[in-house]
Amino acid sequence: MLICSILPYCYSCASNRLVLLETVTAELNAKHNVDTIYLDVAKAFDKVPHQRLMLKLKAHGTDGLVGNWIKSWLSDRWQRVCLDGTFSSWRRVWSGVPQGSVLGPVLFLIFINDLDNALKFADNTKVYKVVDNQFDGAQLQSDLDSLGDWAVKWQMKFNVEKCKVVHYSVRSIDVEYSLYGQPLEEVVSKKDLGVVFSNDLKVRRQCEEAYSKASQMLGLINRTIQFKNPEVLLPLYVSCETTLGVLLSSVELTVC
Repeated sequence: MLICSILPYCYSCASNRLVLLETVTAELNAKHNVDTIYLDVAKAFDKVPHQRLMLKLKAHGTDGLVGNWIKSWLSDRWQRVCLDGTFSSWRRVWSGVPQGSVLGPVLFLIFINDLDNALKFADNTKVYKVVDNQFDGAQLQSDLDSLGDWAVKWQMKFNVEKCKVVHYSVRSIDVEYSLYGQPLEEVVSKKDLGVVFSNDLKVRRQCEEAYSKASQMLGLINRTIQFKNPEVLLPLYVSCETTLGVLLSSVELTVC
């Protein structure tokens, strides 16, 4: 009930991709351009400040026993580093949500829930807009500046080097974007939640990557397994499919 009441409009991994894909496809069919900025939150789960997180939980009505339990769960955490048998001194942890837990990702989603004008899935964030002229580009830049201001206010940071711009366009519009005063790199394709999106929306790059990874895995099996018995190869192939599952399913989704 906590996550549903606070985040009523949550997207799954597949639906997050479909929202962008449907929007871009519809706009391109209508002869519009769509500029998409893929943002990377630096050390996302490790940088969530505990005090500010508790303020957001309280603002959403998560207080009392539940709020105190979450605060207790996050508080009094310590960590140290071990290298070649040598330990550093203990340091108190003032930020971050525990990874590998069920509650950690939920708390992170609550923390970034007020990131306006952005499509979010965990630490994957992107902002996009129809850009047919310089004025539209300036509006998208304004949205990007607002996201940068949000990150500074809440002690988060976007990794500018990993933030990319993709112009999904039917004609060239010379618009450049920047974050924290640094220009963002423009690319012709970007992997988004396991699927490669090209600026022409063709699936060639995604299929090539899926084929390459599948060939590498099957080649490894062929080189290392000399006894080519179906009873041995089939379970091994199925176990490899688990590793490639997300990639293969994304190809089926894109092609269909």
